[in-house]
Amino acid sequence: MNKPNIVFILADDMGYGDAGCYNPESKIPTPNLDRLAAQGVRFTDAHAPSSVCTPSRYAVLTGRYCWRSRLKGGVLWQWESALVEPDRLTVAGLLRRQGYRTHCVGKWHLGWNWTLDDGSPAADHVEFGSRGNDPARLALDGRIDYGRPVTGGPVDCGFDTYFGDDVPNFPPYTWFEDDRVVEAPSVPKPEVMFGTPGPMVPGWSLERVMPTLIRRAERVIEEAGEEPFFLYMPLTAPHTPIVPLDEFRGMSRAGEYGDYVCEVDWCVGRIMEALERRGLADDTLLIFTSDNGPERPAYDRIRQFGHASSARLRGIKRDVWEGGHRVPFLARWPGVAPAGAECSHTVMLGDLLATCAEMTGARLASGEGEDSVSMLPLLRRPDRERGVRACTVHHSMNRRFAIRRGDWVFIDAPTGGDVREPDWYREERGYTPHEQPGELFDLSSDIGERTNLHGERPEVVAELSQLLEQVKAGGVDARAAQA
Repeated sequence: MNKPNIVFILADDMGYGDAGCYNPESKIPTPNLDRLAAQGVRFTDAHAPSSVCTPSRYAVLTGRYCWRSRLKGGVLWQWESALVEPDRLTVAGLLRRQGYRTHCVGKWHLGWNWTLDDGSPAADHVEFGSRGNDPARLALDGRIDYGRPVTGGPVDCGFDTYFGDDVPNFPPYTWFEDDRVVEAPSVPKPEVMFGTPGPMVPGWSLERVMPTLIRRAERVIEEAGEEPFFLYMPLTAPHTPIVPLDEFRGMSRAGEYGDYVCEVDWCVGRIMEALERRGLADDTLLIFTSDNGPERPAYDRIRQFGHASSARLRGIKRDVWEGGHRVPFLARWPGVAPAGAECSHTVMLGDLLATCAEMTGARLASGEGEDSVSMLPLLRRPDRERGVRACTVHHSMNRRFAIRRGDWVFIDAPTGGDVREPDWYREERGYTPHEQPGELFDLSSDIGERTNLHGERPEVVAELSQLLEQVKAGGVDARAAQA
């Protein structure tokens, strides 16, 4: 098999039901995503490994659940040290070994090793896990030495090049290139501008972030040489700040958020066009997905616009219910993945590492990508009878665990919600309270997770509870076990 180029586009906080190819009732036009679905495989049971962004990004690149790292819950905040361990194999590192040029364009949000003006590590001066408005974090804003290289980022994780803004709503508000900031921030962020307080470069524009990223990604494709390339493109949209360009305002019937999803769709179209211009579309595996479910305003959009970002699923970002982590996943690979196909088998975003290994003939050593399972059999035959994963673990913002096996999902907590559902929504969807210590749902007949079978099927609860503990202890080889 020839080694294809690989483009992996990761939207930020885009729901399962936002694109028309997943939700016929969507109020957001997504012609490019719909075209991508028609040209490739539409996965209907794809999951982010977490319902928040940092853990999902860690798993995408390492093939390892983030709760196995030092980050046991939540996300990284500004001035936090690098999360990916120095000796940890990443997708970029594996592909570079296989002769690929590797590029990252977009949101990193996996930490950097910042240095203060006195030479000490910035992370030593903040409490790990404290939030962005913690006084100790804010006190570091004027003490970062921007003249030094910043280690632990993409170029130390297997990427040949990086360009991005790290996190759009965290300081420093400036561009990064490889292991340095392009311009040292010299003024404080205005209070009227969205985001955590901190330094920015004069004239920083939130609206220009997405267009700047897409131009840089196009350049990567335009300048590609004879070697195959890997482009990891984690977008900053439709995550807050919701800042669609003027040409997209009013394009949807789902408010500014919907308009911002239209901009995401436009970005995907630009990448597709760039590949076509270079004659690379037929030699490229192009994947589009999202890092978790939609943010809290998703409930407001249902009432105001009749648009359900989670479609029929229960839950949103942060939750361990399906809407928090089931995500759109489209894959186009001409000549390998059949056009217009649908795959209903369970996959997880962290499966990218094992997939790339099998595609390129690489071998993963013990301890490398231990939670990753190759999707290549599903790309070739989406309708095959058997899936590739025996089980999949889900994780919430507040460290709630769930495990999926077959049609059963067991939530090891009294509720799958980290975010309180509005009363009107619970009544409308038919969600009623229960007194069970956990939740068990049969997704084949209850995709909306309305009927808790925890008390009725204790044998299934016991089996899945034991399996979850085995996975957490590292006693289940995800690559060897086949569903």
